[in-house]
Amino acid sequence: MNTDFKVVIPARYGSSRLPGKPLLPIAGKPMIAHVCERAREANAQQVVVATDDKRIQSQVEAIGIDVVMTDPDHQSGTERIAEVAETMGWSDDTVIVNLQGDEPLIPASYINDVAYILASQTEAGMSTLAAIIDEAEEIFNPNAVKVVLDRQGYAMYFSRASIPWDRDNFPQSFKQHERCPVLRHIGMYAYTVAFLKRYCQWTSSALEKVESLEQLRVLWQGEKIIVHTVAATPPAGVDTQEDLKRVEAQLQHQQTADV
Repeated sequence: MNTDFKVVIPARYGSSRLPGKPLLPIAGKPMIAHVCERAREANAQQVVVATDDKRIQSQVEAIGIDVVMTDPDHQSGTERIAEVAETMGWSDDTVIVNLQGDEPLIPASYINDVAYILASQTEAGMSTLAAIIDEAEEIFNPNAVKVVLDRQGYAMYFSRASIPWDRDNFPQSFKQHERCPVLRHIGMYAYTVAFLKRYCQWTSSALEKVESLEQLRVLWQGEKIIVHTVAATPPAGVDTQEDLKRVEAQLQHQQTADV
């Protein structure tokens, strides 16, 4: 099994809730620097930041990470990553991990996991992660996306609803954890370059629009997504000022513990 892979970190300056989010300081350095550190801790051959802003480019180059300036009109990080692959001239079988620029707490082992599960098979051109839900409230939380797998570990469906639905145990549906675990999807992906080329030719699907889940475009097209189940859902990323304070406290605690 070829376990070589690249990490690409999409990082836009514009954000409706937190403008300039990648450059916001957390525990003494820009958030994008923390994310790059997580990528460096993994086993990637190369780490590249994909951005549309010179200020982000300057910060990233200062810490010795490669940067590709991408089209500001891209509608998703996936499209931005596809442009990076083309610019860098990566071959069709290259595995790329999409590491979001607002995930400074993602474990490096998860970066490896999502790359290795993709490289371990040939049926899917895309991989992602999931973790067993162990809190009843999370099962019914529409912000916690669920995924159901087939016996080989490929995704059958993603939904904001509680799936699978334990008909016989409703309303105590959390009991289904004992019979059929409920899996929370972790929004981290790896792709082959060949898959990205196909993906960029597809239009959004009806299911994707209804659930507001981009990965459903892949299943709609009849392609497979391989899923690796990890031990726990990682800490949430940064979307709000409250998230920023939470992540800073966690990183400062880690830094203190490491001293």
